[in-house]
Amino acid sequence: MAKAIWNDAVIAESDTFETVEGNVYFPLSALKMEHFQPSKQTSVCFWKGRAHYYDVVVNGEINRNAAWYYPQPSPLAKKIAGYVAFWRGVKVKK
Repeated sequence: MAKAIWNDAVIAESDTFETVEGNVYFPLSALKMEHFQPSKQTSVCFWKGRAHYYDVVVNGEINRNAAWYYPQPSPLAKKIAGYVAFWRGVKVKK
């Protein structure tokens, strides 16, 4: 079981996950969507493609762009299609 925790709240948990470059990617179905708001932020990884972001919200506090995902990953990264990873203080426990 993997869990993502921020501000003392479990924001994602799943027995199914992928690990890429040391980051744990959770399936979208593992996210507790009440803690996520779409962000306009994007970035590009040379081998995974264009990343999109979510802000994480817990108890009225916002952690901007703390979750990212690849809606259309490159063929090399197809195993993380539909998966989300975290940073910016979100703790992931396996």
